Amino acid sequence: MSKTLTMYGLAHCSTCQKAQADLQDNGWTVQFRDVQKEPLSAEERAALVAQFGDKIINRASLTWRGMSDDERAADPVAMMGEKPSVMKRPAIRADDLSGLGWTANVKRSFGVPA
Repeated sequence: MSKTLTMYGLAHCSTCQKAQADLQDNGWTVQFRDVQKEPLSAEERAALVAQFGDKIINRASLTWRGMSDDERAADPVAMMGEKPSVMKRPAIRADDLSGLGWTANVKRSFGVPA
């Protein structure tokens, strides 16, 4: 298995920064993609929704809390296109591994001590 992964998130997100540092410290090459500065295509967003389901939407975020009921009812693919910061982060993909957030289970799956 390759020790290269792609991480989707926001550069200013402290959780993304911590995850990136932890992964690099444990031998991973991290290709980071700031979804605000380099928006995901509709196909990329659809692939994340297919992989993670509706958990890809961070319902605890300030972005979510500031959205109207109509905005919250939108399709997750469209929602992430309109407001990239509503995506739960980091979303991590590497060959046959994937993870959403930076929980103990996600850390362990990538060989990072929890």
